[in-house]
Amino acid sequence: MEILADVLVGLVAALHAYILVMEMFLWQKGPGMRFHGFDAELARRTAPLAANQGLYNGFLAAGLVWGLVAADPTGFRAQVFFLSCVVVAGVYGAVTANRRILFAQALPGALALAVVLAAR
Repeated sequence: MEILADVLVGLVAALHAYILVMEMFLWQKGPGMRFHGFDAELARRTAPLAANQGLYNGFLAAGLVWGLVAADPTGFRAQVFFLSCVVVAGVYGAVTANRRILFAQALPGALALAVVLAAR
């Protein structure tokens, strides 16, 4: 069960690293604009906001990686804290921005959190 928990935490960390790249570096390029359905002008106007969001997603990824490499109890506590942040951010994003964030961000975070807690 601990291996599954570590794999899921790693996948959530990778997801947030991917979001960082999309929001900070690819927002105004083809992949970012196609993914979000933006034209070049909207992508240009919203790029500073997206970069800020990307940075926060990077912090989530870094915290999850820290939770994977730190010895317990710190590692466990970091995983629980950062996965909880992922879930809250995903729910908030789904309510305020786009419902698909609930499934793309909050659900994987909640699943990983449940497995981390069950593995304890």
